[in-house]
Amino acid sequence: QVELVESGGGSAQAGAPLRLSCVASESSPRFDAMGWYRLLPGAQRREMVAQITGTDGTEYADAVRGRFTITRDNDENAVDLQRNILKVEDTGIYYCEAHYNTAKGGREYWGQGTQVTASS
Repeated sequence: QVELVESGGGSAQAGAPLRLSCVASESSPRFDAMGWYRLLPGAQRREMVAQITGTDGTEYADAVRGRFTITRDNDENAVDLQRNILKVEDTGIYYCEAHYNTAKGGREYWGQGTQVTASS
């Protein structure tokens, strides 16, 4: 059974760094990409924050580019999100996401989510 386990959420002051980590269970396949999404207060849908592929290609949302850094450990099937400059508007629930693709389709997995609260 595939499980994504997140850690590192909590409260921090705006401007402070905060790191989120996500590790996939040992039974997990090798993912084509891993990343982080978030659900902001009042939002209906999760939005992509950052993604990283197995060859370290990265993609960032405009709102976080230059402030957040995503890294991946392929051997551990883990992904981290370092928020170097946290803003109050970054407050939300952060979800780890991982997926792989095959010729017959793909599969996507989600973590349970971790609350991040940035205060002024």
